[in-house]
Amino acid sequence: MTNADLRSRFADVFMPNYGVPPVALVRGEGARVWDADGTEYLDLIGGIAVSSLGHGHPVLAAAVAEQAARLAHTSNLFVNEPSVRLAERLVALAGGDARVFLANSGTEANEAALKIAIKYGKANGRPYVVATENGFHGRTLGALSLTGKRSIRDPFGPFALDVRFVPYGDADALRAAVTDQCAAVFLEPTQGEAGVVPPPAGYFTAAREICDATGALLVADEIQSAIGRTGAWFAWQHENTRPDVLTLAKGLGGGLPVGACLAFGAHATTFAKGDHGSTFGGNPVAAAAALAVLDTIERDGLLAHAAAVGDTLAAGIAAVDHPLLAGVRGRGLWRALVLTGPAAPAVEAAARDAGFLVNAVQADAVRLAPPLILTDAQARSFTAALPAVLDAAQKAS
Repeated sequence: MTNADLRSRFADVFMPNYGVPPVALVRGEGARVWDADGTEYLDLIGGIAVSSLGHGHPVLAAAVAEQAARLAHTSNLFVNEPSVRLAERLVALAGGDARVFLANSGTEANEAALKIAIKYGKANGRPYVVATENGFHGRTLGALSLTGKRSIRDPFGPFALDVRFVPYGDADALRAAVTDQCAAVFLEPTQGEAGVVPPPAGYFTAAREICDATGALLVADEIQSAIGRTGAWFAWQHENTRPDVLTLAKGLGGGLPVGACLAFGAHATTFAKGDHGSTFGGNPVAAAAALAVLDTIERDGLLAHAAAVGDTLAAGIAAVDHPLLAGVRGRGLWRALVLTGPAAPAVEAAARDAGFLVNAVQADAVRLAPPLILTDAQARSFTAALPAVLDAAQKAS
């Protein structure tokens, strides 16, 4: 079994929506992975911000194995204890006064949030929602209707929902768009798929004030940014501005599929019996994995670790003087190399050749979302190699 074998078989049997990935990964250990040809890489993608504890973490592996051996599935017709503990834990981490809906993915968590917004809007004469240009909330049709990336949205429109888009980070534009007819505002604390683009300081607080003044719900899409990615459990905690609805996924399960939608205060009981559901949501194995992730982050101090190693990573990138590199942005272990031109695919390929997995998320931006266990030395190994990576990319592009 080689990379070439697996890539060829992949191309033969899968729909072409992903293209054919460049390598086939077969195993991992910590922040390192190996492909089918035996080549080792430092994983600076983390399964797109999913692999919080890296690969093969013994606590996660034990939790999954133990729960799978005991009870792997119950459906939502019966209570299972891991899902209850996970919901209790998430409510506590978010500050209390909330209820939880467990799903399988980020887009499903956002579907739940959208249905809460729609039901709230119908009950209060609020027919539209507001989202941001270049925002990403998922690829199911409801979540896609909120997604402001025209390249992936337009081929599947028109959509049934009245969604009005505003420039991200522009509080005045948001204020003008949100009236007492608006049901909800969907925001990412930092836009991930747009290239890890943070808003100006105070933007989320301004959004909270605008929603409070008009009665619109504030929905924080923390699919990428939560569970320690920015050095806090949730990115909204950096501004201490809690939303009305919060969505989570990616890093929560550490590699197991689990998403969550939390609604606070009076909005916690918007859904009545029968309003929403998920066959696999609340799966005990996924819930056990998520509890193992949360326990390990807390026990090993990974919030502070992510902040500190993220600063090392950012400082090392900022110190590189290269004509292809414009700078670095982001927070914690969620960063982007900002390029001076559309060379991100070439940088991704050159980094891979040098033993680093990174993500060309935009033409001029390369996303870094490594496991939260990335060491300081591993971060420095990347920044030390970066000038040569950029040289190689420059020659290739």
